[in-house]
Amino acid sequence: MPRLGEKYDVEIESISKPREVYMTDEYFELDLPAAPAVMVGDEIVVEGADVSEYELEATICRHLGLPQPDPEKKGFMGRLFN
Repeated sequence: MPRLGEKYDVEIESISKPREVYMTDEYFELDLPAAPAVMVGDEIVVEGADVSEYELEATICRHLGLPQPDPEKKGFMGRLFN
């Protein structure tokens, strides 16, 4: 995520707490997503799972009103023809 913070003019904030903190009534009262989660602005990109770098970058671009990045070619064929 820090690389995306340098590429786009956005502030990246990472919050890490013990898992037990995310299971408390106080945390649920905050109406925040279940961890692990990624939010861009008020939009929850993913909740309770990992997110691909492409999906995160595309969400940042939408949030900033920029065109979405081209999807990267993956796998053997993508590397072969890249």
